[in-house]
Amino acid sequence: MMNLHPLQKLVSDYKNGSKQGICSVCSANEYVIGAALRRASMSGAYVLIESTANQVDQFGGYTGMKPADFRSFVHGFAEKLSIPLERVLLGGDHLGPLTWKSEQNEDAMLNAEELVRQYVSAGFTKIHLDTSMHLGEDRKDRPLDPLVMAERAARLCQVAEESCQMISLGNPVYVIGSEVPIPGGIHEEDEALQITKPEDFSKTVQVFEQAFREKGLESAWERVIAVVVQPGVEFGDESVHAYDRDKARTLCEPLKKYPRLVFEGH
Repeated sequence: MMNLHPLQKLVSDYKNGSKQGICSVCSANEYVIGAALRRASMSGAYVLIESTANQVDQFGGYTGMKPADFRSFVHGFAEKLSIPLERVLLGGDHLGPLTWKSEQNEDAMLNAEELVRQYVSAGFTKIHLDTSMHLGEDRKDRPLDPLVMAERAARLCQVAEESCQMISLGNPVYVIGSEVPIPGGIHEEDEALQITKPEDFSKTVQVFEQAFREKGLESAWERVIAVVVQPGVEFGDESVHAYDRDKARTLCEPLKKYPRLVFEGH
């Protein structure tokens, strides 16, 4: 395989028996980012640093940074530590209409398109497409149709693919799906923790692949490396749900059918 993204190679190595993974450091805190980069400097490994859709967006997010600003922020630290920039992987987490979900559907999606466009144009090469939320015109009295989620994600993927042609970096890799509850952890300490059902995982892969292929995104689908699931790990302000291997065993079974996919846990 030629020109593999480092995360594609990580997945390939894992599937071939090298039991390893990578931690995503999702923070805009200079001390956290500095610590992650120093660890990478000592180990010689890749470091994956991500920002979320509400931290960093085309309007500045809650950090005041646009995607290009965040890239410069992280790269500035890396250069001070003499870490080769090719070892610093940037990711965009929950990219989609999350922060505009109360707006009309098309307005929310247009904002989401620009969000993805700016992330990819700024050199972020790990893109989590998250379209799991209801938008302004969606019926809130029923779960969002997985086909709608997949079609919206494919629309955003098309924007990402077009944007990556404008820059000299390699093609991005993609993550699909979204965990329950929403980003940030549980909000009620007594909230029941539901492990993703194996059939829901398989359905997600099926409908997303169909939506991607219908838009002519076969090449992009080959670069989908992970699906976000809830494996039974969560945290709140006053509690932590630890991983239970036995409870997650059933969820892990269908993953064996997909040689290019792994789970992403949030």
